[in-house]
Amino acid sequence: MTDISRMQDTVTALAASGKGILAADESSPTMAKRLAAVDVESTEENRRFYRSLLVTTPDIERYISGVIFFEETLGQRTGDGTAIPDACTQRGVVPGVKVDKGTIALAGSPEDKITEGLDGLAGRLETYLEQGARFTKWRNVYRIATHQPSTQAVEANAEVLARYAAIVQAAGMVPIVEPEVLIDGDHDMDRCAAVTEWVQSAVYAALRRHRVTLELTVLKPNMVMPGKERPKQSPEAVADHTVRVLRRSVPAAVPTINFLSGGQTPEEATANLNAMNAAYPDLPWQLSFSYGRALQEPALQAWRGDAANAGAAQKAFLNRARLNAAAREGGYRADMENVA
Repeated sequence: MTDISRMQDTVTALAASGKGILAADESSPTMAKRLAAVDVESTEENRRFYRSLLVTTPDIERYISGVIFFEETLGQRTGDGTAIPDACTQRGVVPGVKVDKGTIALAGSPEDKITEGLDGLAGRLETYLEQGARFTKWRNVYRIATHQPSTQAVEANAEVLARYAAIVQAAGMVPIVEPEVLIDGDHDMDRCAAVTEWVQSAVYAALRRHRVTLELTVLKPNMVMPGKERPKQSPEAVADHTVRVLRRSVPAAVPTINFLSGGQTPEEATANLNAMNAAYPDLPWQLSFSYGRALQEPALQAWRGDAANAGAAQKAFLNRARLNAAAREGGYRADMENVA
């Protein structure tokens, strides 16, 4: 199989109807916070057990098309000794990996962030491929404030994201590009929409400059929402603002848009995705999910570090995935939350 054929197969699998992507790629510090919230110590064994619990959930392949892992997880095994990426593949779920190295202050504009990780990326990709990963993810972040993001930050991050995507495609893997406009702050919805459109337009201009094949990429953006210090808006308002921005900034060549949940509750993330698919069924892209906390929170609460709760945690996770799969098709209703 050629690299292009493999990438096309990966994109087709990730964009499968009625399915979305699980983001289980929290860095060690972030995972420590997640586990601390349920009074679990962030040891390697606890992280292994928990992520193994997720990917071995019976029927996961009905609603989940791919899983993004932290690189540590690619080398770990399930309880029966199967490599975790292989456990995914055996279920028809595509394994992927987060490849960026986090953010630092942007020189010249220290209130903004720039993402690191390009150095040595090509070599790391060879290892990830050998471990079974078929796609990757890179996250940029943009803070909204009076003078942020700066033009320097938008342009520099777009360039980095495009260089990453080009390197990944050269290795025969599919890049997820994640330009996240953060929900932190007191900005209104129109300000979020303007910044999101600016950021996404800059990203796609850079991807074209670097000759990235858009048909072999996945976009993982934020939804357009007011800052978390403002009152929440209805799912219909989120849908209208988000789709308007996508139409203005994302080429039709992109096959699938898998939203991040970005500070939303599980119920909010599901309802907002559903509103988009219900109101706009004929868009050029698939509109799906790539949720982390919004998919995992019920499972974490059910598990709480006790192996005896593994079955209950898997049931909670599968139910949340089912609800998001329904939202993926515009078929979610709030009363479905009460059906296990």
